[in-house]
Amino acid sequence: MVRNPLTTDPFDDAFHEECGVYGVFGHIDAAALTALGLHALQHRGQEAAGIVTYDGRNFHSIRGLGHVADNFSSQSAIDRLPGNFAIGHNRYSTAGDTIERNIQPLFADFEFGGFAISHNGNLTNAVSLRRELVRRGSLFQSTTDTEVIVHLIATSTYVTVVDRVIDALKQIEGAYSLVALSRDMMIGVRDPMGVRPLVLGILDNSWILASETCALDIIGARFVRDLEPGEMVVINESGIESLKPFPPQRPRHCIFEYIYFARPDSVMQGRSVYETRKRIGAELARESHVPVDVIIPVPDSGVPAAIGYAAEAKVPFELGIIRNHYVGRTFIEPTDQIRHLGVKLKHNANRAHVEGKRVILVDDSIVRGTTSVKIVEMMRNAGAREVHMRIASPPTTNPCFYGVDTPEKSELMAAKMSLDEMRKVIGVDTLAFLSMDGLYRAMGEDARNNRLPQYCDACFSGEYPTRLTDREDGGSTAQLSFLTEIAGGKR
Repeated sequence: MVRNPLTTDPFDDAFHEECGVYGVFGHIDAAALTALGLHALQHRGQEAAGIVTYDGRNFHSIRGLGHVADNFSSQSAIDRLPGNFAIGHNRYSTAGDTIERNIQPLFADFEFGGFAISHNGNLTNAVSLRRELVRRGSLFQSTTDTEVIVHLIATSTYVTVVDRVIDALKQIEGAYSLVALSRDMMIGVRDPMGVRPLVLGILDNSWILASETCALDIIGARFVRDLEPGEMVVINESGIESLKPFPPQRPRHCIFEYIYFARPDSVMQGRSVYETRKRIGAELARESHVPVDVIIPVPDSGVPAAIGYAAEAKVPFELGIIRNHYVGRTFIEPTDQIRHLGVKLKHNANRAHVEGKRVILVDDSIVRGTTSVKIVEMMRNAGAREVHMRIASPPTTNPCFYGVDTPEKSELMAAKMSLDEMRKVIGVDTLAFLSMDGLYRAMGEDARNNRLPQYCDACFSGEYPTRLTDREDGGSTAQLSFLTEIAGGKR
C-alpha cells in the first residue's frame, strides 16, 4: 500500500513488509511460543505487536507499540496471557498514525462468541466495502482494512463461524494471509492467488501457523507445508481440516519476498530464500559484470546476492560497509544538516577494503535513490577508485497495493528517470539492474518462452493480478483523504 510521506522516516529509503502473523493451537505455552514466533518475524513489522489467547473461558489480550521485546519480554506479560490457544501479529503501518486502536490481533464479540484476527496483506477494495458497511450502520473502531473483514463476518447471514469467514472473504479483493481464533478453533487462510505467505507446522501435537518457516525453527516446530493459494485450514480439538472455498486461480506469490522481504533462513514454496538470493546475484554477474577489485554488499539485504555475484564473477567479497543494527527512527530533529548525516547512523565505510579499490556495490533494489546517493558518496570519501552499482532486481517502476509499504509512482526513481539519468544522480561509474528474464531464471522459471508468471511482479511489470477497486474509484490520495476524514489515517 502506498505509504504516507508524513509518517515516513526521512532516513529510510527501503521497502517494508506489512506484518507477520502467528498462531498456536493446543499448547500449554501458547503465549510464550507465540512471542518467540513474533520475535523471529520482527523483520516483517517493527511498529507494534500483539497477542490474544483463550483459556477455555475468557480471551486475553496484550497489544502495544514497539518491538516484540518491548511488550513480551517479561514473564509477567506472558502470565497475563493464559490459555492453550494464541495468535499474534507484528505490524508495520503504511499510512496514518501508528495508534493503539490499530494494533492487531483485532478482537470482537460476536453472537457466537469472541473472535480475534491477524492479517498480513492489503485489501484493494477496503474503502469501497467500508463505505457500504458504514452506510448500513457498522461502527468502526480502528482505521485498518482488517476491520472490514470483522464487520463482514458480523453482518454475514450464515450460521457457522467458518461459513461466516468464507462469506466475508468472498467479498474482498487483494492479498491476505489470515490467522484467526474463536472459542473452539483456529483458522488459517491464504488469498486465492497466494500473494502473501503462510505456513503450517507442528510441535508436540500442537498446530502452528506462521508467515515464515524461520518462526517455526525458533520454537523447534516441524515444518509441515505451505498453505496452498486459496486454502483455509480449520484447526480444532478433533484435528485439522483443509477447505478450498474459492474458485482456483493461477498462483501469484509475491516475488519480492525472495528478493528482500523474507528472512534469508526461511523456505518459501520449497525454495530456500538464501539460495535464491545467491542465484539472483549470480545471474546479475552474468548479465552485467565489469572488471573490479572487490564486491561489496549494501547491508543487510544485499549480502546473499553479493555472495552469489562474487562467486560467479570470481572477485573477492568483502564487507566494505558496516551496518549499525541498533538504529531505529532518529531521535534528532531532521534538519537539513542532520538529514545529510543520517545515513551514517546506519552505515559506515570499512575503509581498509575500499580505499584505492574498484568496487561493485550490490543492493536488492532502488526506491527513491536517496540512500544509494549517500552510500556511493561514502565509498568515494573512503577512497574508492571506481564505484559501480548492481541491483539484484529489475527497476521498481510501480507501487505495490498488496501489503507492501511503497512510495507513490511519482517518487520511484526508476519510474521517472532513464538508466543513465539514475546513474548520474546516484554518482556511480556504471549502474545495472537484473533483467526480468534473469530474475525468472534465478527463480527456476523459463522466462523466455511466453512465460506465465507464477509470481506477482507488478512492482516491476505494472501487471497487477487483481482489480484495484479503491484506486480506480479515486486513487490513493482519495483513499487516504477518506480514511483521514473518518478516523485519522489508515494502517
